[in-house]
Amino acid sequence: MPFYQKLGNVPSKRHTINRKENGELLSEQVFGTAGFVGMTSILYHLHPPTLVVKYGKEYSVAPEIAIERNLKMTLLKGMQVKPEDDFLESRRTVLTNATVNITLAAPKKSLTDYFYKNADCDEVIFIHKGSGTLKTLMGNISFQYGDYLVVPRGMVYQIEFDTEDNRLFIVESKDPIFTPKSYRNNFGQLLEHSPFCERDFHGPSVLETHDELGEFMIKIRKQDVMHEVIYGSHPFDVTGWDGYNFPYKFSIHDFEPITGRIHMPPPIHQTFETASFVICSFVPRMYDYHPESIPAPYNHSNIDSDELLYYVAGDFMSRNDIEVGHISLHPAGLVHGPHPGAAERSIGKTRTEELAVMVDTFSPLMVTKIGVEISDPEYYKSWANH
Repeated sequence: MPFYQKLGNVPSKRHTINRKENGELLSEQVFGTAGFVGMTSILYHLHPPTLVVKYGKEYSVAPEIAIERNLKMTLLKGMQVKPEDDFLESRRTVLTNATVNITLAAPKKSLTDYFYKNADCDEVIFIHKGSGTLKTLMGNISFQYGDYLVVPRGMVYQIEFDTEDNRLFIVESKDPIFTPKSYRNNFGQLLEHSPFCERDFHGPSVLETHDELGEFMIKIRKQDVMHEVIYGSHPFDVTGWDGYNFPYKFSIHDFEPITGRIHMPPPIHQTFETASFVICSFVPRMYDYHPESIPAPYNHSNIDSDELLYYVAGDFMSRNDIEVGHISLHPAGLVHGPHPGAAERSIGKTRTEELAVMVDTFSPLMVTKIGVEISDPEYYKSWANH
């Protein structure tokens, strides 16, 4: 997020003396993106964050592609992804391309035995079911149903769940994730017509500082390989930090929908953007209020992007036979639109209670083997069978 945050104690000037209580220098770390011209924060560690003791296992976590060139309307039944104890093992990538992974997860246990760092991607973790605490070296963020957790690449974290019943929809991006530039002024401030403001975004609020030496495993994902790296100090030994690069949360329930007299196009739902895809939030809202409006979306062919919808809750008015946890993929190259009867049903309706997350990618998505396993092979016929 392009606004300044500070937690803990930092010196009055960057790159200047900052000592522990015993007189030793704290170890300064610049944590940034895009070389030194992207968003950056400066962290102060009790111990150097470079104390690698040894390396453990290395293994591939690259998605296995089943359908490389897809031109079929596709429906994935996300709730068929089985729960797993381990947080990382529970993650199942179902769709992918060169810049984004679409991943489902149902972790039963908290991630407490080791730490995790995704060095390839920013992560947006949408909490479909569950609550708990995201713990990072920059502090803790509590979360609950409906929260987007935005974790910048290179962030060391653990995650604690309150129960074993958790469902996550995860978007991993090789491009940096921002709020839409159309909602920001030249200084980065969110504008008055934005569907959210800075008050809706929450960074870490509790900084836990651990002064511990020993052996601490960080599993680091780099180039689709998981590396087990043992460090000699606890990763969460930061005493203070400030800057613009940090993890944060935003609740889908705080998205204020934009409505109009006639049907509005999908960009009004935009929540995050990258150079290669956008994330949109469909939330409960008033329907179009022209006396002759058709609230259901018109048939459309966005020839430059694949359209993915993850259904969270409610009755999605443009679809028939859609259940919670389903993912629909409508690939570029095909015209798509409301299911038979949906347009007629929508006439005269005043509001919708739907809740969904949409991802529009500017490069085609490939279906993984796991995606094929949970897909409905007859979905493409659903426009002709009603």
